[in-house]
Parts: sequence; structure tokens; C-alpha cells
Amino acid sequence: MIKSKIEGIFQTPVYRTVITQDFTKKQLSFIDKNKAQSQMEYLKKETRAGNITSSNKGILDEDIFKNLKQELELIIEDYFEKVVSPSSEITPYITQSWLNYTEANQFHHTHAHENSYLSGVLYFNCHETLDRIKFYSNNYHTIRPESKNYNVFNSDNWWFPVKTKEVLIFPSSLTHGVETKQGDNTRISLAFNVFIKGYFGSYKKATELILK
Repeated sequence: MIKSKIEGIFQTPVYRTVITQDFTKKQLSFIDKNKAQSQMEYLKKETRAGNITSSNKGILDEDIFKNLKQELELIIEDYFEKVVSPSSEITPYITQSWLNYTEANQFHHTHAHENSYLSGVLYFNCHETLDRIKFYSNNYHTIRPESKNYNVFNSDNWWFPVKTKEVLIFPSSLTHGVETKQGDNTRISLAFNVFIKGYFGSYKKATELILK
């Protein structure tokens, strides 16, 4: 028996937590009304594929989501403290936020988020044994042996089960998607993008960047 230890380096973080507050009746009512409106817009499209996304891309700017946005901002700050650990004063802020509705046999196309530093998702409703999110590696393998057992080192994709009130945060460049929805429930999620402002780099090293 060979004794060995395999370390992972340069890993991509997927931050996971659960919000402490419950969704209010007003918030859930807003989400239901938004679904009806978004569904009507979806049905007007000549080509209908994937799932339903709200036309409102500022959901967290609505007054009824004020407390929810504040908790998400604290979660984002915790991500920066634990993962990025910046040496200079950097302020993350949410740029856009929108709702996704995925019915049975629908899916969410594989994609990454442009013009964003971090992206996140909060689940308002999901099937805790059937719903999941899938992430994809962008690494190219010139030689690829077939694997008999898959792990985080030899896989091109990896999925996580998700549950209601759970929050995931990850780099916006990380490709992700949702496979064909199983189960009869409507999977409802809030997606959001995060950018940053502050001071980056060094004046002496000619790497300084100031984002306001």
C-alpha cells in the first residue's frame, strides 16, 4: 500500500451558505406576479428554449427586498474576507439581479457572466433531492485517458445539490448551467452579479488601477 497525499492548488472557489431570514409573504407574492409577467413575455418569443428569466434586472433594488439585499451584501463581504483577502480597501457591490423560473423539462443554458467579478444565486424554491447546479471546467486536455472513477482532479464538470434559502457565490468566469429540470415544482432562483471599486495594484510597480 502506497501512502500518499494529494493536494489541490489554484482551486476555483464556490462559496456556499444559507440566509438567516425567511421570505415574507409580500416577497413571495412579488415573485409570483413577476413569474406571470415574465411567462407572458417568454411565450411571445419566436424561439422558446431554456427557462424563464425576468425582464427586471434590478430585483434587489425593490423596496421589499431591502433586508434581503443587506444580508447578501454581508455574505459577499464575507466571501471577500475569506477568499480574496484584499490588502487594500476594496468595496464589492451588486450591479444587477434577476429572477429565473425553471419548470419541469426546462433547463438553464451553460454560460458565464460577462462584465462582472463575482456572480451568485439565491434559491427561493427548489427540490432538495432533484435540483442542482452544474459547473464546468474551461481547461483543455491535449491527452485525456478515460477515467473509471471521477474526482475533482480528473472531471470536466461537477455539480452541487441546492436547497431553498441557500446562496452560492463564485467567480463570474466560471461556466455553469442547469440540466433538464426533474420534478413537478418550479425552481425559482435569484441571480446577481457583483463588481468592485477601490484601489488596486501599485503606483511604484506601474500596476495601479483606481475604480470609483
